[in-house]
Amino acid sequence: MSALAPTLTQVAADIQLAVAPVFLLAGIGAFLNVCAGRLARIVDRARQLEPRILAARGSEHDRLVDEARMLDRRIRVCNRAISLSVLGAVLVSAVVVLLFAAGLTGIDLGTVIALLFIGAMIATGVSFAIFLVETRLATRSVRVAAHLLDHRADD
Repeated sequence: MSALAPTLTQVAADIQLAVAPVFLLAGIGAFLNVCAGRLARIVDRARQLEPRILAARGSEHDRLVDEARMLDRRIRVCNRAISLSVLGAVLVSAVVVLLFAAGLTGIDLGTVIALLFIGAMIATGVSFAIFLVETRLATRSVRVAAHLLDHRADD
């Protein structure tokens, strides 16, 4: 057997080290699914507004344009969250690859792996924060008029 060939014990240890980052990848994937779903709904709403904006006049036109501007902003914010999540996933994937490469070659890549993992956590954390901004924008743009909340059907 070659001196570079890993033993079964070494491979098993490398797999154990890689399990946590792989679970992290699954979590990031679920988060990306949520972001993509929100983005799709925002885009659908923006597409519905386009013909209405063209047909509207006066204050209704202005209200629809304001809504379209908010949707455009939400699209940009959601795209940033998605981009940073993908960056985090790519960095986590690099961590897994380097864990195996270090295990197979015996090269000490601990510092590089740690820095990549820190970068992945920063990118993922910032993407969560940006997602929070998007949800705040969404709730701010959809407010029920107070006069609708003050009246009861039986009054």
